[in-house]
Amino acid sequence: MTEIQRLLLIYYVVTNVATFLTFGIDKWKAKRSKQRIREAALLVLAVLGGSFGAWMGMQVFHHKTMHKKFKYGIPAFIIVHLVIIGYLFFI
Repeated sequence: MTEIQRLLLIYYVVTNVATFLTFGIDKWKAKRSKQRIREAALLVLAVLGGSFGAWMGMQVFHHKTMHKKFKYGIPAFIIVHLVIIGYLFFI
């Protein structure tokens, strides 16, 4: 594994953990009628590499599962990120 691949792997892991936790925090805030995290911010985290963490957050916390932009957008982002990862690590 090259240095750039190692750094990208660390980036993806950190981004996905942060996105997962952000979905959990937003669900916690929703239950307590606190000020929420904007949907745009959740989507940006997914686009920037946290798509798998977003999907896991949706499943574990049952959060944003009925919103079409999350229901269909997050799986689309996962596919894009898998293609990018496949290209960077296996070609």
